[in-house]
Amino acid sequence: MMSGGNIRPVLPYLGLPVIAAVLFFARAGKTDMFVLLWFELVSVFGYLASVYDLKSKKIPNGLVLAMIFAWVLTLVPNLVLNTDFALSMLKESGLGFLVGGGLFLLVYLISRKGLGGGDVKFMAAAGLYLGFSGTLSAMLYGSVLAALVGVGLILLKKMGKKDSMPLAPFLYAGILITVFWI
Repeated sequence: MMSGGNIRPVLPYLGLPVIAAVLFFARAGKTDMFVLLWFELVSVFGYLASVYDLKSKKIPNGLVLAMIFAWVLTLVPNLVLNTDFALSMLKESGLGFLVGGGLFLLVYLISRKGLGGGDVKFMAAAGLYLGFSGTLSAMLYGSVLAALVGVGLILLKKMGKKDSMPLAPFLYAGILITVFWI
């Protein structure tokens, strides 16, 4: 029998199936199933990136590569089955990839690594799933949430001005806001 101390590390992972199920039922019938699958995948990968970032302040390259691989695996059958739709999604995804990765790369370079490289790669990969406008929305919501929490923590003296905090959980929140209200 498990003691309460042994189950604690597992609790954050229990939210993953709940998020996926809520998203599926909230969007079913309102969204193309292909797009819904992408929303599900970016939600799952965003959750995993958040957990990794909270624990280690890093987003593993393997996770980002898995995101890209899953995106390719879902797009390829659609190129055969529904070519016109898949090509329009490919264009939108490419723009999302460039915007997500490009804007965060610019911030990364300007801020002298004030933003993590994992955040840059994660937002580029998330851009594949969200497209141009979804990527901009997720970045805006996530960045505003991070800024508000950061300022709050500084005002409460829980964090110093030079301290860092993981960004992926806030980007994930921005992704969820975008996915639920697109």
